[in-house]
Amino acid sequence: MLTPAHPLRGGIAASSERLSREFQAMRHEVVLYSFSLQYPSFLFPGKSQYTNDPPPKGLRIETRLNSIHPVNWIFSARAIVREQPERVVVRFWLPFLAPCLGSILRLMRLFAKYPIRVTALIDNIIPHERRLGDRFLARYFVRSCDDFVVMSHSVGEAVRALLPAETPAHHIRYAPHPIYDIYGDPISQEEARRQLGLPIETPLVLFFGLIRPYKGLDLLLEALRETPEVHALIAGECYENWRPYQEIITRLRLEGRVHLHLSFIPNDRVNLYFSAADLVVQPYRTATQSGISQIAFHFEKPLIVTNVGGLPEIVQHDVSGYVVPPEPRAIAQAIRDFFEQRRAAALIKGMQLVKERFSWRSLAETICQDSE
Repeated sequence: MLTPAHPLRGGIAASSERLSREFQAMRHEVVLYSFSLQYPSFLFPGKSQYTNDPPPKGLRIETRLNSIHPVNWIFSARAIVREQPERVVVRFWLPFLAPCLGSILRLMRLFAKYPIRVTALIDNIIPHERRLGDRFLARYFVRSCDDFVVMSHSVGEAVRALLPAETPAHHIRYAPHPIYDIYGDPISQEEARRQLGLPIETPLVLFFGLIRPYKGLDLLLEALRETPEVHALIAGECYENWRPYQEIITRLRLEGRVHLHLSFIPNDRVNLYFSAADLVVQPYRTATQSGISQIAFHFEKPLIVTNVGGLPEIVQHDVSGYVVPPEPRAIAQAIRDFFEQRRAAALIKGMQLVKERFSWRSLAETICQDSE
């Protein structure tokens, strides 16, 4: 697998490590080729690209790939060929990495004396915040691959638009994003709130993950104006200017109801935040799929998601949560319905009924399918 992995942090690294364990359970030998340099520091919006968590046991991780050094791409391709892989699985989520990954795959084929199948696991093909040249770079990458696995149908459609018209339909396969089961077990809501310094009895919604413009945190803050009894826990590192959000909090006088934990949440503390919440809100303006939804499924916390991208493919309206337009009033109505109508038990039961389809084995088997 060509993918971020420890000591790089984030959802893609965590999910690749979990997927690797599923491949191992299927009796595959797995080697992860990760990045020695993923993003130059001036391009990275956060505080750190690295985690302090201990390395995962039982996984072989080669920290080798350099995203901006063409000579490194040559040596990396040769190293991969020496592994004699039957299949290379490559994670793709950002066109910036297309020259590195696409070139390594082409060089690998040049050096290999036998065919190696390349399957791309596409998290996102065109960024939510688009830049000039994204389509050109994404096309360069996809045309270095044999087939593709996507975790939302909207991403599959975007990949197809970059491929030759004669590409067979079965070269793009769909498997939903699995449930994240790597963040520990839930604890009592009272204990989680006590550890986080939150009110014990107050209705509480959770916005979790990196804060970026497309994730619509401002929509949730505006919705709180119409739900005066509800508090919000905002947990995640801000990858943009925080000032506009603070201005909304001040303008709407939400200071006592919005609890800010604006830093990257380590893996061993994720369970605190989800255990503390009654409801998880994803007020995204655009989306593909989301690992946050699948953390919520693991902790059986009902969701409010917006009807964008692949989010409605994960959350069934009135079964496991709410699917609403990306508008403050619609989000507020769903929050009010959840608390006023005491919907928690019914929606949790709905989550339990559908969560079996979000398995790591299903994703692993879909990747391993022969698309010929």
